[in-house]
Amino acid sequence: MKLVTFLVNGDIRLGIKIDHGIIDVNTAASLLPDMNRVPMDIHAAIEAGQSGIQELERLKRAVGENKEVQEQSIVPEDEISYAPCVTQPSKIICVGLNYRRHAEETNAAIPQYPILFNKFNNTLAAHGEDIPLPRVSSEVDYEAELVIVIGKEAKYVTQADALDYVYGYCNVNDLSARDLQMRTPQWLLGKSCDKFSPLGPYLVTADEIGDPNSLDIRCIVNGETKQSSNTSDMIFHCDEIVSYISQHMTLLPGDIILTGTPEGVVLGLPKEDRVYLKPGDTVTIEIEKLGSLTNRMVSE
Repeated sequence: MKLVTFLVNGDIRLGIKIDHGIIDVNTAASLLPDMNRVPMDIHAAIEAGQSGIQELERLKRAVGENKEVQEQSIVPEDEISYAPCVTQPSKIICVGLNYRRHAEETNAAIPQYPILFNKFNNTLAAHGEDIPLPRVSSEVDYEAELVIVIGKEAKYVTQADALDYVYGYCNVNDLSARDLQMRTPQWLLGKSCDKFSPLGPYLVTADEIGDPNSLDIRCIVNGETKQSSNTSDMIFHCDEIVSYISQHMTLLPGDIILTGTPEGVVLGLPKEDRVYLKPGDTVTIEIEKLGSLTNRMVSE
């Protein structure tokens, strides 16, 4: 199932993507009988897990059988204003240098353990939202990444069981101000500028993805493909990442993990060839089965 969050009069609604639009879950549930168990926001859906997915599937079928409800609850997708597909993660955890060829292009040693850092909720942005380039940086880079969305509390989970704790996956552009990032040994400043984690457009449940380490991943800037790889190039695969983090901290439903970026970033080019993002640039992140996330860079 592909879930969407979108804005209606300033409120964030939950939606289900279907072939001909978006089902407004709140509206549909209010028009149909016996829908009191249907989750009404994205975090309620995540926390409800499989039972929540079943309720949303039940609502989707009911909408499909009722033309009057269809007319009132299905919104054309090109008319919605997206919100971040996960709106309030308690933790945003990132894995650095997690693609072999990306580590090689930046002349970095292959990590022996996952390199972890964090972002904050101020970095969240939506598909289609303009991203302000910070005044204090002239070296903002793109990074196409797969996001793991945790579905249930996870502590000390084994690698074999780790993917059972995943609710779904989505796209992110892990924007990075390289001049700020490299100013000190700590990367946080260059990673945590406002709206530096556009997320979406969809949260796709794990059952639709299969193996998360067998997905094509691309970044396209102004129509030109800059990154083109596959999540199989990860040094630490998704099950390893979830298990490893859970040994050190409790993961909660709605937590998100940014799993690293493949080769092709600006930082990986020779200095004389580096052209960082500028106002007016459009960046699209595409991951197989997850749709396309597009944002335009603007002056702050």
